[in-house]
Amino acid sequence: MRADGVRAAGHRFFGRTELVRTDAARVLEIDDPHDLDRARALAPLLDAGGPAALPTLEDVDAVVLDFDGTQTDDRVLIDADGREIVAVHRGDGLGVAALRRAGLELLILSTETNPVVAARGRKLGIPVVHGSERKDAALKQWCGEHGIDPQRVLYAGNDVNDLPCFGLVGWPVAVAGAHGPVRAAARAVTAAPGGSGAVREIASWLLGPALDGGRRESGEACTRAAP
Repeated sequence: MRADGVRAAGHRFFGRTELVRTDAARVLEIDDPHDLDRARALAPLLDAGGPAALPTLEDVDAVVLDFDGTQTDDRVLIDADGREIVAVHRGDGLGVAALRRAGLELLILSTETNPVVAARGRKLGIPVVHGSERKDAALKQWCGEHGIDPQRVLYAGNDVNDLPCFGLVGWPVAVAGAHGPVRAAARAVTAAPGGSGAVREIASWLLGPALDGGRRESGEACTRAAP
């Protein structure tokens, strides 16, 4: 487009225009340096025309996990006393344990303040930051405190409140069943939905096929107090 045309019209949609249908997974607005970094990282994958590459242990120094919808199926069961129950997957716990042994930094990052999130973190032996309205700010602070380059962080999420973190890290990952904008912004998408082994699948990407030979175990329940 010509600069004088933009000046005359006062916007960039001037002259002969028409709508062009695009693939949301291949569209990235460049509004700040983080967007440019993501575009540079994704361009070789998209230009190649093949499936997106999956991260390995050489690409990642830390794994940060959303909770609801990523480690659970995003459903909540409420009993007659108002207690809430969510289900998590034992296979995810196996994957987290393997990531810990590999020396990766791990974190659970959740918007909601709830005892079940802290309880899950204690069981897995990893720290929890919850009750954060600005997850990206909390993630940036955590990376700074641990000397971690955000571009070497894998962040797994499922909903639109995870998108600011997606823009911060080098490996944004959506679980299967994540909302459309989240899948579109992800660099990789798991085959397993949240609460059904998605975290274990991510561990298998990073650590190789050794994790893929075990049987898929049944879920386990966690109880939390209703807000």
